[in-house]
Amino acid sequence: MRDIIIIGAGASGLTAAITAARKGAKVTILERNAKPGKKLLLTGNGRCNYWNIDQDPSHYHTENPDIFAQMHDLSKEKVLPFFASLGIVPKEINGYCYPFSMQATSILNALVTTALNLKVEIIYDTVVNDLKKDNDTFIVMTDKANYKCQKLIIACGSKAMAKTGSTGMGYNWAKQFGHTINPVFPALTQIKGIDNFYQDWAKVRCDAILSLKENGQIIKEERGELQLTEQGLSGIVSFNLSGLVAQGLAQKYREEIIINFMPWFQGTNQEFKNYLTKIAKTTHFNLRTILDGFLNYKIGNLILKLNKYPADVEWADVNQDNIIEMLRTFSFTAVATGDFANAQVCWGGIALKEINPYTLESLIVKNLYFVGEILDVTGDCGGYNLGFAWMSGIIAGEGVITNA
Repeated sequence: MRDIIIIGAGASGLTAAITAARKGAKVTILERNAKPGKKLLLTGNGRCNYWNIDQDPSHYHTENPDIFAQMHDLSKEKVLPFFASLGIVPKEINGYCYPFSMQATSILNALVTTALNLKVEIIYDTVVNDLKKDNDTFIVMTDKANYKCQKLIIACGSKAMAKTGSTGMGYNWAKQFGHTINPVFPALTQIKGIDNFYQDWAKVRCDAILSLKENGQIIKEERGELQLTEQGLSGIVSFNLSGLVAQGLAQKYREEIIINFMPWFQGTNQEFKNYLTKIAKTTHFNLRTILDGFLNYKIGNLILKLNKYPADVEWADVNQDNIIEMLRTFSFTAVATGDFANAQVCWGGIALKEINPYTLESLIVKNLYFVGEILDVTGDCGGYNLGFAWMSGIIAGEGVITNA
């Protein structure tokens, strides 16, 4: 009989284990992979953007924002001290926190070494097949043996990036114990369209403002680097809209993304027209050359192509209002997103209304806890999903001891 078993040696599971072990608990982690933190090593392109100084709750999305706010208030100030206690020196870049080494291995090694020094037992290559509760005892049935414990923390991730070991089984176990799973969709992934010109803008990176229109109403706006691909849209600004797009498409909503390729110009369309007219008169450039002054040449070429203008057309000879509208309100119709295999995280998960926000204990099953991606909390790009992993791990790690 073990005190605490944690399923999953990822970010949230290791954090919960360390937090509980520091308070004297005997902890065992069961991990399906041969090594821990497989997904953690991929974050931030291997650099591990593990936190963001801007902790406005608007960066987190859930069906129960009030409950999340309680969790957030309880734990957000504990994350950086937690990493300081692991010996991690942060490198802050525009509010994004990385380990100073700029290597995800620094974070993982610190977590695992600390856990082992605290006598946390980590059992690898162990696939959990089923879970049961017999009176006050949890029985964890694996492909190797059955394990019993008094308290169980499920930290096995969502169903995003299955190659890292996140198969979505945690949702099944939660349902088995009576929990509600808010619909789950791929998030932080590309957005796909159906137009036939994407090859013309493929591989372009540019600063842009994206506005998501759902059934004609703008519901979210993002500004930052946009990547244009042969299938549609990618990059941080697109990723941050993708969960909402996937959710809306599943409900048969019309999902349109309005792209403003001119985020640097804050004036009206008339003022922008005057600006371009002045450039044309001053330089005697044609429109193609004028666009080169502030726009990637592929986008400029596409604007002319879609309007059926020759490459050497003059500014005075075009429908200026149409050009300006296209530059500032380019319409992209979304028809799909990347699948779970290509999504960084999931939108949706275990309903927070069934979780104690101060301990992350189930309100349905005593001594059962959930942490990390399996819960209905999705963060924006920029360290927010790892941020929630740390926050939830700390809350649950403290909670299992508080409820002892």
